[in-house]
Amino acid sequence: MTGFALAAVLLLAGCGPAEKSADDAATAPIPESRPDAVNDRFARLALTCVHKEYPNKISHVMNDADDARTPSALTPAFYGCFDWHSSVHGHWLLVRILKTDPQSPMNPAILAALDRSFTQSNIAAELAYLDGEGRKGFERPYGTAWLLQLVAELDESDDPKLKAWRETLRPLEERIVAETQEWLPKLAYPIRLGTHNQSAFAFGLMIDYARQVGNTAFERQLADKTLEFHGADVNCPLAYEPSGEDFLSPCLMEADLMRRVMPQADYAAWLAKFLPQIPADGSGGWLKPGEVRDPTDGKLVHLDGVNLSRAWAMEGIASALATGDARVPALLAASKAHATSGLAAVSADNYEGSHWLGSFATYLTTRRGIAAR
Repeated sequence: MTGFALAAVLLLAGCGPAEKSADDAATAPIPESRPDAVNDRFARLALTCVHKEYPNKISHVMNDADDARTPSALTPAFYGCFDWHSSVHGHWLLVRILKTDPQSPMNPAILAALDRSFTQSNIAAELAYLDGEGRKGFERPYGTAWLLQLVAELDESDDPKLKAWRETLRPLEERIVAETQEWLPKLAYPIRLGTHNQSAFAFGLMIDYARQVGNTAFERQLADKTLEFHGADVNCPLAYEPSGEDFLSPCLMEADLMRRVMPQADYAAWLAKFLPQIPADGSGGWLKPGEVRDPTDGKLVHLDGVNLSRAWAMEGIASALATGDARVPALLAASKAHATSGLAAVSADNYEGSHWLGSFATYLTTRRGIAAR
């Protein structure tokens, strides 16, 4: 029996602590001969952290002494992976691997880990936490967008197990959608950061979710706000990117968002005005990958993430253009350079990056958010 299979059996049979079994699965050798071994590596990173409570950075409004509790007591479904949003997209990663790589030897351990997190009592506690005073905007919009992406991933599956988890998450999903719909009319300006609060990235995930679950009112609200914010944008200052702690490109994420809400011809014309820097000669050197000089620094390592997210954004932009558009080869060449740099940096060596980069890598390699032509 392989190390993966043994860990999975222990998890499913309840033999020994779940954390120990997950750790066994996460540290067992990867069979590199398997075609999808890279998925095993990313799944292993998520299995290592989704129930790893410490170290932990919580964004927590304390109303009284009773709020001085551990992360797992505050948010028992999503307390691992250093912070709430990373835990959420760590769970998304695991669901994504289940769906895209059904032969992965990690899947029994993944199923057990998700079963542990996705319980009615855990989700009820997550909702109770949101009821606390001062938590109305908790993890908005980055963490909440990833939660909706997780729901979309589950909703897309016909597997009874995943469908059941989707129903378990529905109350939290409905709360987030309702609060987001209340927030959007009050948001007067886009949030053009390269980190968590960026609105373009979140809107993209939320639009994909709304389309998957058939929430046309939410989709329309997001699309209208996107066009309101960005329809007249021109000459995005790409040369100013990245800033020293970015993991999202403000310019490229906006362009990746706009492809979701514009007809192809209109989008091609908008893109020419918004990013005139994209060359028509097929070269990839027009945009250089970000440089990480200290992967043990939790902020500086963000730039490994910017390389991964830039790569998928440029693929997304290219996918929305006509096949003969002269900008497509340059977009794909630059995307490849960024993907090569970003994927090479995904490892278990430093928890500062390993607790979240696997999700970004999986979003890229599985082409999430890009419809097949």
